[in-house]
This record gives sequence, C-alpha cells and structure tokens, in this order.
Amino acid sequence: MFGLEALDLARIQFAFTISFHILFPAITIGLASYLAVLEGLWLKTRDDTYRDLYHFWSKIFAVNFGMGVVSGLVMAYQFGTNWSRFSDFAGSVTGPLLTYEVLTAFFLEAGFLGVMLFGWNKVGRKLHFFSTVMVAIGTLISTFWILSSNSWMQTPQGYEIVNGQVIPVDWLAVIFNPSFPYRLAHMAVAAFVATAFFVGSSAAWHLLRGRDNPAIRRMLSMAMWMALIVAPVQAVIGDFHGLNTLKHQPAKIAAIEGHWENIGNEPTPLILFGWPDMKAEKTKFAVEIPYLGSLILTHSLDKQVPALKEFPPEDRPNSTIVFWSFRIMVGLGMLMIFTGLWSVWLRKRDTLYTSRPFLYLALWMGPSGLIAILAGWFTTEIGRQPWVVYGLMRTADASSGHSFVQMSITLALFVVVYFSLFGVGIGYMMRLVRKGPVTNEGAETSHGGPGQKRTPARPLSAADDDHDADHGTRLNKGN
Repeated sequence: MFGLEALDLARIQFAFTISFHILFPAITIGLASYLAVLEGLWLKTRDDTYRDLYHFWSKIFAVNFGMGVVSGLVMAYQFGTNWSRFSDFAGSVTGPLLTYEVLTAFFLEAGFLGVMLFGWNKVGRKLHFFSTVMVAIGTLISTFWILSSNSWMQTPQGYEIVNGQVIPVDWLAVIFNPSFPYRLAHMAVAAFVATAFFVGSSAAWHLLRGRDNPAIRRMLSMAMWMALIVAPVQAVIGDFHGLNTLKHQPAKIAAIEGHWENIGNEPTPLILFGWPDMKAEKTKFAVEIPYLGSLILTHSLDKQVPALKEFPPEDRPNSTIVFWSFRIMVGLGMLMIFTGLWSVWLRKRDTLYTSRPFLYLALWMGPSGLIAILAGWFTTEIGRQPWVVYGLMRTADASSGHSFVQMSITLALFVVVYFSLFGVGIGYMMRLVRKGPVTNEGAETSHGGPGQKRTPARPLSAADDDHDADHGTRLNKGN
C-alpha cells in the first residue's frame, strides 16, 4: 500500500508516538521552571498576582505532566517490540542511560511533585518552594539523560564492538559525546521558548476578549520578556549546533541545504527555497544567494560545504523532507525574534496590552514553539538516516522484522487511541487555559501561603469550579 513496507510503518509508528510525546515534556520543562520563578517572586514580593498565576499554571502543569509520562512509556516499549535488534546491538549503552534518567530525574520529580501540587496548605513556604524547584531541576535532569542517549546515536563514541554488540568502555565519552552539549542546550532552550509563547498566547486570548486584569497582563509581560531573551539565544545555539553537525554528519547538512554538488572552487550558495528531487539528484526551482551558504556554515567566504553527490545514494538522507522541516523551524524562529522585538517597541509606547494586531500575532504564535520543536526533531532524526546509530547500524537492520499486516494494525490502533485519549487530555488542558487565572481582587482573603487556608491547587478543580459556576448561573436565572 502506497509503496510502503513493514519497516516504513515501524518508522512511521515511532515518529507518530514521539511527535505526540515530545510536546508534553517540552511544556513540562518550561512550565516547571516558570512555576519556580512565580513562587519565588511571590515569596519575595508578596504580590498576590504571582500566587494566582502559580495556582493557575500548576493545574495545567499537572495535566501536561501526566500525559507526558503516559506517552513516554509507550515509546520505551517500542524499543523492545519494534526495534529489538537495535536494543540487542546498542542496549548496553542506551539502557543504562535511560535507567539513570529514571533513577535521578523521574524519582526526583515524583518525590516532590505531590508536595508541589497538594502541599500548598500543608507544608511551610520554604519547603513548598524547595519542592517546586526540585521538580523543575528534575525535568532538566531528565532532558540531560534523554538527550545524552539520543546524541550518542547521532555521534557515537566511547565504545567497542564485541561479538556484534556495542560495549561501553568510557562512560564519560559516551555521555558527553560530540553533539551532546549543543543538542542539550538547543532542546532545553526550545522548551523555554515554546512555553513562553504558550503562556503569551493564553494571555493574548484573554486580553482580546476583554478580560484585562493584573494577572493576565503579568502573563503576557513575562512571556514576551522571555521570548525576547531566549529566541535570539536559540539562534546562536543553533549556529553552533550546525557547525558541529557539519563536522560529524556532513551528509545531513548537505541534505538540509539541498546542496548536490560543488562546482570547481566556487563557494557554496545558500538555497533559500526549492524542491530537492532525490531521483533527479538536483534541487528544482532553487532560489539561491551566492556565498551565503559558505558564510553561514563555515564562517568563511571561500570554503565549500560537502555536497550530497559526494556520498553514495544509499547513505543520503531524504533531502526533500529535511530541507523543508529545517526551513519551517528557522522561519518560526525568525517570527519569534520579531515578536519579541515588537513587544519591546509596544512597551515603550505603553500599548503592549492594547495593540490588537500584536495580540493576534501573539495568539497565533502560541503553538509556534511546539511546531518548531517537531520540525527540528524531524530534521535531526530523518537527517540521520539511513542510520539508527550513525555509521554503525542501519535502520533497516534494527527493526524486529514484523510483518506488514502486524505493523498496519498496530499503527492504526495507535492513531485511534492517541487521538482519543490525548485529544481529551489536550482538550481539558485548553479548557483550563480558557478559564484563566482566578484572582481575588477586593475579596477578604489571606495571603494564601502554605499553611494558610485558600482555594487548593487541585489539578482537576477547574471542572468542579466550572460546574459550580454554571449551576449558580442557572439558579440565578431560575429566580
């Protein structure tokens, strides 16, 4: 069907599940740090706006965290079910790295998550803040180990191959492999960027509907400051990451650039747009800028970038896909930088919260960080092909060898279950976002700190609140 084989369906299945999964950890990483900042600012300033935002976003964090855990378990099982030959070949490296993630990060998060979500009125302020910080640190430690494992598959080192299996001989070399520092920084900052625009979009949605209060304004303000800072930083990290990829995975860079061959000693142009044709071995309809490819990728005006024709056809990544996935990521990154700069200009004019064109832009930029993350992962993983462990094991040799019918059935089941289960979860999370932060302006309440009575930060409390509000409205209408 459609010229696909069982191996193709196995790859599609893993791509489908990881595409769902990666969205949740990205928001979890960003929101955990955001919550730590909010609680820290509340403890320092006693500004109730920070407290109200903390309670609001902690509910969304809890739902998102749960979906991330569930979707991550499914991915782990696929290593044994669909990619057993890979597990047999490289399990002595990837297995311990993922185990370290569980022992150091997941246990840390799980140990303090309950205190963070349910201990607001039960423990002291310092202990509660410490728990929030520990959860935030746990998400970053988890990122460390996951990226170390994946980066080793991109740039393996610190190993020997004995009897057809990878044996680690230097764990520091395995963990801190050549691409790891750049990919760790790139992913962590991407999570912060994605969360900033998620938060900013939520605030813009409320402001466009006339809900203007200090909490909503604070959300937008903090999100835009974050975008202004981290989006340009991400561009710089991306440049270093590109230089590292050029050194260790030149075929991937050639595919990303849609660059097929060098002409004499001419510097490499930058192809802005075009359509790489893998069969014709050329990029059709190319729009080029002379010298710019060499300048960006080698930081010189005379060096050439390796071309796809320098590699055997069987070793070339699919340029058609990665050419465009990379440009989607970069294009969204440029829009993020533009949004941050526009927000500064509006601040100076005191119209940040009232400029409807900007608010609409901020609203529509909400999913931009997540889309950019997906585009970046597609570029990274498809650009690694045809290798599952770069230079050591081909993807075709890594699968379990299930039949086409088996893979078709399981893929169909995954699609149905994922859209049903996570569709409900995402829908509920969006319902929480639409509800907005609950403020107590004018109400006689205490500061609501740990140990003091206040509305509890229950992850599912919004459903009860909405039900109570609707019930009260019906009673008032009936009277």
